[in-house]
Amino acid sequence: MGRPIVTIVGRPNVGKSTLFNRIAGKRISITDDTPGVTRDRIYAECEWLDKHFTLIDTGGIEPNTQDTIFAQMRIQAEIAIEMADVVLFMVDGKEGITASDAEVAQMLRKANKEIILVVNKMDRFVDKDNLYEFYNLGLGDPVPVSSTEALGIGDLLDEIISKFKDTMNVEEDDDRIKIAVIGKPNAGKSSLINRILGKERVIVSDIPGTTRDAIDTYFERDSRKYTLIDTAGIRKKSKVLEDVEKYSVLRAFTAVERADVCILVLDADKGITEQDIRIAGYSHENNKGLIIAVNKWDLIEKDNKTFKEFTDDIRQKFAYASYAPILTVSARTGQRVNKILDTVDEVYSFRNLRISTGVLNDILTEAVLMNQPATVKGKRLKIYYGTQVAVNPPKFIIFVNDKEIVHFSYERYLENKIRESFEYKGTPIIIEFRNRSEKN
Repeated sequence: MGRPIVTIVGRPNVGKSTLFNRIAGKRISITDDTPGVTRDRIYAECEWLDKHFTLIDTGGIEPNTQDTIFAQMRIQAEIAIEMADVVLFMVDGKEGITASDAEVAQMLRKANKEIILVVNKMDRFVDKDNLYEFYNLGLGDPVPVSSTEALGIGDLLDEIISKFKDTMNVEEDDDRIKIAVIGKPNAGKSSLINRILGKERVIVSDIPGTTRDAIDTYFERDSRKYTLIDTAGIRKKSKVLEDVEKYSVLRAFTAVERADVCILVLDADKGITEQDIRIAGYSHENNKGLIIAVNKWDLIEKDNKTFKEFTDDIRQKFAYASYAPILTVSARTGQRVNKILDTVDEVYSFRNLRISTGVLNDILTEAVLMNQPATVKGKRLKIYYGTQVAVNPPKFIIFVNDKEIVHFSYERYLENKIRESFEYKGTPIIIEFRNRSEKN
């Protein structure tokens, strides 16, 4: 269910990030230059031979270090290993096996994961004689690569996808609305989930949702079916992991990917942090529906300006997700929790809204008449026509004379004109420009 997760681990300076960039760099294209979307280059959506997977990079593992930074890197790697379906254990082919390599190998053997031993820096044919030493790690046949020279990458990718189980890369095509509850640790996600389920719903079943230990809860309301994906279920082994806010975004990966609508839980008592913005940014980049639930609202001292000031702050810091509705709730008292699922239904409805081609082109024609595109390098953008090609999320293709001269600000302008007619509450909309000569 959903994309497999592949994690790269190993001690520092063996070439993990170079391999990550080599695999990911030519297979993904980040085109969203919206201000405010923070990107940690620790994950990438990748594809090889029609197999899609999520690749995670990690800091180097130093098993016995007392250094605080290395300890945090080790915790990050442990979280990523716990989530992974396939682990790439990278070692340095020129340096040979070190004590740290042996300890990491021992840790991985206990993890009960699919392990691929990757021997990096095998730049020359004569270096392959060093390969045999690594059989001593007891992790099967080592795969030689050179990240810097791009040698052996295709063979490695073949090996990676051979480890995927048949149940991976299977789309969930049932009619349930899939909801991911995301946010930092201790923001009240679990309490909010329990309030939603315990007070108003009958739980049909609790079943393992993915290979990453998330828990899916199936329930119904007014004949509508839902799947609630609890990201808190992904972290289970050590309480110390729950306190490492810096890496909580790792736990949201799988849930966001599978969701139709994400509920970002903010802690009203602690305010908005960079990590909140980062987690919401992952939902936005994946074109998921988004609702911002401000929890612990009952703990805030209020006057007649409090709500406006708080929501204005949210709008400023989450400017890229101005479409997201904001709810102030309290999991402890139940305040306005009943509005959450109503809002989910509304957002889901907008995600599946389809505009006829005629109506869309009326909107575009009026938008152009009100605001002509600017001239770029002596050439003016001409918009011929547009059509909606998909829902959940809504996607529009607009045919133009030259897509290379479409300015970001004019794309945002057209999006706003579409939203003026059809709100598309809670959901990003995708606009793709094509030259009229391009085939569908």
